[in-house]
Amino acid sequence: MISRNLRTAILAGIGVCTMGGLGFAAVPLYRMFCEATGLNGTTQRGLRAPGTTGQKITVAFDSNVDKGLPWKFAPERRSDTIDIGGRDMAFFTATNSSDKAVTGTATFNVTPNVAGKYFTKIQCFCFTQQTLDPGQTVRMPVIFYVDPKILDDPDTKDVQEITLSYTFYPADSAKTPS
Repeated sequence: MISRNLRTAILAGIGVCTMGGLGFAAVPLYRMFCEATGLNGTTQRGLRAPGTTGQKITVAFDSNVDKGLPWKFAPERRSDTIDIGGRDMAFFTATNSSDKAVTGTATFNVTPNVAGKYFTKIQCFCFTQQTLDPGQTVRMPVIFYVDPKILDDPDTKDVQEITLSYTFYPADSAKTPS
């Protein structure tokens, strides 16, 4: 028979292990939840666009750079009117203003937040770190589509414009995309 103190110690140990495991699992579980629901403007990843619906939506592009990254970063066009369900491409330009190679990584989100689950990226510079040599300028594409399911969601019936926003951070202090 186990003493009361030993049983309490075992249960406390199990509780500590469980809480530690949940702590480690929290970030990937939160990321999966955000991707599934579009929470906080989290976008989706896809392989190909489903096909156009004949309806249009405007996509605006926003760019930001963390003060610790010596880059200039901007979309080539501030907005584009696209076919819902059709594949589209936008380009961003980044320039390293420093005298040494610098690696950055981009975080992203979509507003309004409710549109995040319908904004799908096929290819994006934000999926990998980007290294620019001193003074180098690069064009970075993002290939995307807006899922036609956005038309059936009563929460998005008034959405006329979706803003895709990126922020570049130095790779060593990068934040995990949310």
